[in-house]
Amino acid sequence: MNATDYHGHGHGETPSGTGESLITLTDVAFRYGPAPVLTDVELTVRRGNFTGVVGPSGSGKTTLLRLLLGTLRPVAGTIDRSPGLRVGYVPQLESVDWNFPVTVAECVLMSRSERRVPWPSRRERAELSAILERLGIGDLANRHIRALSGGQQQRMFIARALMCSPDLLLMDEPTTGVDFTSRHEMLHLLGDLNAAGTTILLTTHDLNGVAAHLPSLLALNHTVIAAGGPAEVITASVLERTFGAPMEVLQHLGLPVVLDPGPHLAPVRARRTG
Repeated sequence: MNATDYHGHGHGETPSGTGESLITLTDVAFRYGPAPVLTDVELTVRRGNFTGVVGPSGSGKTTLLRLLLGTLRPVAGTIDRSPGLRVGYVPQLESVDWNFPVTVAECVLMSRSERRVPWPSRRERAELSAILERLGIGDLANRHIRALSGGQQQRMFIARALMCSPDLLLMDEPTTGVDFTSRHEMLHLLGDLNAAGTTILLTTHDLNGVAAHLPSLLALNHTVIAAGGPAEVITASVLERTFGAPMEVLQHLGLPVVLDPGPHLAPVRARRTG
């Protein structure tokens, strides 16, 4: 099913969702205290997906990631996971204590799967080197994490997530705090990882710089508003229901472009936690 105008009934599957189901959410709800955060969420994440989740601040984007990760449990509904599913998580950079005294290599190795002994095995060290080289930060292994640029910090946390060889990679606002060049490089890197077999689901507030370039999108505001390709989700009607205010969308070189929504829609452009 390719949901083009999804309102929370049926599964929010994206156009690339042709592989086996990794995680399925059915009628999922979550709240912090009495305030509902997510209601009636239905979503199927399939092997091979590369999906962006868009929505305003407080719409439940980060909560959705944590439910998929398994660190939160729904108050209603069910979450079915593929047996043995390995999930990697890349947090928002602003949530990290960058003064923690560790190097890039030490930070990445904290996620290693074989921690029966306090030191990494030869295989793990070889895997670490290969992953850092693959992500273009092989020469930064011994650098303190505080001394990295925003783009380098993001690559380090991707490396950390990849150490567990995840089937599914969850990323919370991966391009926040990075410059245009780093954002462009990040999208290419994630595209390469996806092409190599990693399923990716990320949240983003960047409708033009990130969301319009992803193969599939999910519009979220406490429930799934729409799911499909960029041309199906980045529309004036879907964005108005998602962000709660009129937004104008044009087509440029085959991609939807959201015009500057103005100060009344600052959450669309600002750095948000979802």
